[in-house]
Amino acid sequence: MSEKDKKLHTISELGRGSSEAREEEDTQGTEPESVEELKQALAAKTEEIKALQDKYLRLAAEFDNYKRLSQREQRDYARFANESLLKELLPIIDNLERAIRASKENQGRDGLIQGVELILKQFMETLAKLGVRPIPSVGMAFDPSRHQAVARVESNNVPPDSVVEECQRGYYLHDRVLRAAMVTVAAGKNTDQGPASGGPQESPSGAPN
Repeated sequence: MSEKDKKLHTISELGRGSSEAREEEDTQGTEPESVEELKQALAAKTEEIKALQDKYLRLAAEFDNYKRLSQREQRDYARFANESLLKELLPIIDNLERAIRASKENQGRDGLIQGVELILKQFMETLAKLGVRPIPSVGMAFDPSRHQAVARVESNNVPPDSVVEECQRGYYLHDRVLRAAMVTVAAGKNTDQGPASGGPQESPSGAPN
């Protein structure tokens, strides 16, 4: 190898060594910085997870309290749902007790009858405020959706299939039938009548009652 080639080889090795030394220095200088950044990021994530966990626990506790409160409100509603209705009925009971007491003190039957009539009127007014009203029956055409036929009688005074007598009054609750009226229905002269006992019969529409 010539002297010139030896010099070039030596320079190349020196340059490669210098480059490796710089890379090693760079690596040594940046590695602690990267580890510190990782530690800081890990600490931040740990704090974030802890905050989210605390938030979850608070939400779970609030939901549990809400569930217990809701269940208690439902129980109270089921127990006291009829409170307003019962308050409306209490004055009627008071008047009925007064009528009975007055009848005993005065030994008068007429006073008792008059008192009971007034109480019945008050009771019907209370029901009307709650949406309850009687179903018209006598003189009306038989309607199986609101009338229940318990007997059929021959009558020349009203058209066939008309209600001639109300055995038990029926009532609406707003626009719904609360209880159908039990009625006697007029039949034509040629219509077979049911038993004389007046037991439940088939309605003129053919629907059993």
